[in-house]
Amino acid sequence: MKRSHSSRQWLRRHVNDPYVQRSKREGYRSRSAYKLSEIDERDRILARGMTVVDLGAAPGGWSQVAAKRVGAEGRVIAIDLLAMEPVEGVAFVQGDFTARAGLAALDAALAGRGVDVVLSDMAPNLSGIAISDQARAMALAEAARDFALLHLKRDGVLLVKIFQGAGYDDYLKSLRAAFRKVAVRKPAASRDESAEQYLLARGRKEAANSGAGGP
Repeated sequence: MKRSHSSRQWLRRHVNDPYVQRSKREGYRSRSAYKLSEIDERDRILARGMTVVDLGAAPGGWSQVAAKRVGAEGRVIAIDLLAMEPVEGVAFVQGDFTARAGLAALDAALAGRGVDVVLSDMAPNLSGIAISDQARAMALAEAARDFALLHLKRDGVLLVKIFQGAGYDDYLKSLRAAFRKVAVRKPAASRDESAEQYLLARGRKEAANSGAGGP
């Protein structure tokens, strides 16, 4: 099938993207690895010995970064509906973290550990219908927030991708109600024309729901 002009443009831009080229040289599975790296270098969210959960992890770029930064004494647990090639230092669960079976598998992998950092670089498969795509993206962000509130330690961190549009302001307000500090980040590896942002939430408030977090 002949490619459309727009798809040819995207492919040309993707191949020439400096972050794509760099990821190939440095062995990262996706250019998005540099988004997490830049945010962590600025905000110091990852440290040796931490327990990290990477939601919607495939193909594994963020898991690679997290595993390197928490070290052998840390723990990274990744979950995705899609299969993911093994990453050294990462325990992978194939499943839906919003479903009972996926949550049970994730809890088993955590083995009672409190979570220091929840990562979510999730985005829905795009339909081309803007209203529908935004609603699905918001639903993923809400699911990541709800998971974090149930599993994070009190001083834990949630880093979640979100798209500007319908529901953004309410979502940001919900994070500010649940966490002590919330910051907006737009890393250099995030394309200028993209509506994506990353919200960094630290330290859930006492009133926020908590499951295994603890002190």
